[in-house]
Amino acid sequence: MRADAKPRLVGRQPPRSHGVPRGNLAASDRFAAKRGPPGSWSWRPAPACLPEKVISLSLNRRLAIPVLTVLLALTACGTSATPAAQAPAGAPAKGGTLVFGVNTEPINLDPHASPQDVTGLFTRPVLDSLVALDDKGGIHPWLATSWEISADGKTYTFKLREGVKFSDGGVFDGAAVKANLDHIVDPKTKSQLAAAAFGPYEGTKVIDAQTVEVSFSKPYSPFLAALATAYFGIQSPTALAEGPEALAKKVVGTGPFVIDAFVPHQGITYHRNPDYNWAPEGAKHTGPAYLEKLEIKVLTEDAVRLGALTSGQIDAIASVPPVNVKQVEADPKLTIVRKQAPGGNYNYYPNTAKGVFADQKVRQAFRDGIDFATIVGKLYFGTFDPAFSPVSPATHGYDAATESQWRYDPEGAGRLLDEAGWTAKDAEGYRTKDGARLTVRWPFLKSFAREQRGTLAEQIQAEAKKIGFEVVFTDVTATDFAPKAIAGDYDLIDFSWQRADGDTLRNLFAISNIPSGTFFGQNLARYEDAEVDGWLSDSLATTDLAERAALYAKIQQKVNTDAVVFPVYVFNYLLGVSKNVRDIAWEPQAYPTFYDAWVSKA
Repeated sequence: MRADAKPRLVGRQPPRSHGVPRGNLAASDRFAAKRGPPGSWSWRPAPACLPEKVISLSLNRRLAIPVLTVLLALTACGTSATPAAQAPAGAPAKGGTLVFGVNTEPINLDPHASPQDVTGLFTRPVLDSLVALDDKGGIHPWLATSWEISADGKTYTFKLREGVKFSDGGVFDGAAVKANLDHIVDPKTKSQLAAAAFGPYEGTKVIDAQTVEVSFSKPYSPFLAALATAYFGIQSPTALAEGPEALAKKVVGTGPFVIDAFVPHQGITYHRNPDYNWAPEGAKHTGPAYLEKLEIKVLTEDAVRLGALTSGQIDAIASVPPVNVKQVEADPKLTIVRKQAPGGNYNYYPNTAKGVFADQKVRQAFRDGIDFATIVGKLYFGTFDPAFSPVSPATHGYDAATESQWRYDPEGAGRLLDEAGWTAKDAEGYRTKDGARLTVRWPFLKSFAREQRGTLAEQIQAEAKKIGFEVVFTDVTATDFAPKAIAGDYDLIDFSWQRADGDTLRNLFAISNIPSGTFFGQNLARYEDAEVDGWLSDSLATTDLAERAALYAKIQQKVNTDAVVFPVYVFNYLLGVSKNVRDIAWEPQAYPTFYDAWVSKA
């Protein structure tokens, strides 16, 4: 926000939209903010359509369980899609159970601490946010009914919804908001995502029970978008006081569902919150959720998860294996829903501070000498697009010009290695310099990898050898990965980073986000560039989306030019769903939500 701008009230509740036809799994009603006269905002209905369109370091734990055993266990637990009460044709039915299978699980259920996208998935049914974000970047009321931004962009004043209670009986008020925001930045929380997304937070002041004032040391325009995510979900202060170990196993919120039990390696169960009556703007209904119960099962093996869906044992699954997409699409009982994830693509990040990738020519040679697009296309059968920018096309500020900025060029890669002094080759065909082999050390969590990333890495390793690189995988566990990352003890590292805002570029490339000491920042390329840092700072100071997009485009172009990121693929959420399941919606960060969902009889 410019310093001469007037304070403005945003977030006034618009009238609800009615009578919009919706099909299976349609997105919920959306309202987009439209700028009116200076100092004001008005609202207009947005189309009710579903676009086709971690560190998320989303870790999964593979279980060596025979397919038959798991399917029998599923049968013993009861069949999926427990029928709901009869309802008029086309009208949502109340009751029933929806069972959802996922390929990964949270290490920690506390979204204030965990960076995993699966943590957001598991906790969103329980946790509401102060505001809601739509696919167009519009911000809407939720637990906050309105808000003001000060003229200097440093202070946000929120008016809170009255009559909201936590499922443990506690009252949602200003003190609860302060407890949550302070918990995020508390060093004891060890936040790996939310704290980094909080920017220059100074503190929260409780004005009265229904009013809070959140202050920053400098303007921070991405705040509202960050606040809308599950990672800023509002938890019960009573539960927060129980400490990190308790929160890792159970969270308590004001949401439409309440956790019954979380069992590591197995999944999580919920029951409907009967008192829920404060859905966000844009939800398709008000009051309690339609589903009586919700269950998420951890089924890490692709064959097990797919078999449970096709046999009717469960109602929906995450991450349909790309090789099986056509099979699911051909099944008259099932459908595939695609949602492109915003934020950081699945990328490889070279360590630019030391080692072989400290040389820009070597980095560029590795990127340009490997045909990432062909490898991705063949491995994933076209379900994931090759990436060319560090962020996906679904991210606000994505620059399509990056798609022609660099290309596969093995001959050019060879010339770059020659120029960098790697002119000799040893008996195995690897490039050498002063007797040392051109070796890339890669701490890869293969046993935790999703989406066949281990297979992908092995194919990249084979292709890298053709241009003279020796890629060596370092065997690491989840426990010793973080210390290596913080210490910079690697040449190459891989992860995806789903966020609904272009500010993800600040997470990935700001100097302040280089890991150090006990701080696990996301700039694992360890990239230091004053010009990029200046553009990132400028993007924080403006709420003008066009200005921010122009700055984000410059950043994407610069990091590609400097080859500080090797874009690999754009993640698409491939949701396999029984046609008896209706109205699963989506978080802006591209994972499913279940407040509006319901199940019908076959």
